[in-house]
Amino acid sequence: MKDQREGGFLIAKIHQIANRIFKQMLKEYGIKELNPGQGRILFALWQKDGIPIRELSKKTQLTKSTLTTMLKRLETAGFLTRNSDEADERITNVKISEKSKKLQKKYVEVSKKMTEVFYRTLTEEDIDQFEGYLRRILNNLINA
Repeated sequence: MKDQREGGFLIAKIHQIANRIFKQMLKEYGIKELNPGQGRILFALWQKDGIPIRELSKKTQLTKSTLTTMLKRLETAGFLTRNSDEADERITNVKISEKSKKLQKKYVEVSKKMTEVFYRTLTEEDIDQFEGYLRRILNNLINA
């Protein structure tokens, strides 16, 4: 095995370049108010709305403090609301707004376009293998 591997470095570079491309695509689709990180939060809420911050943190892999800051910005911009849980006031639930619901279709289109760019030269088998490796690496990091 080589002394120095570059997987983490390559993943970081891919993340940086992909974010720039994704931001540009969002602009092209008229979505100028969101950055990719905020979109990730909304995407998780489009899958399951009205969830506690703790659950949203797990879904997005964002720390609660980072997530709270981002939620404040999204709430101020009218993309979501935060409310105390009726059964337990210590729990804050996050719910998307109508503004977010109207944006969902466009955002999903941009995501599909980005996926096409991302996997352009890969076969279905390549993609399955690649995503399997990434899941294993993610689990390694979560368990570390």
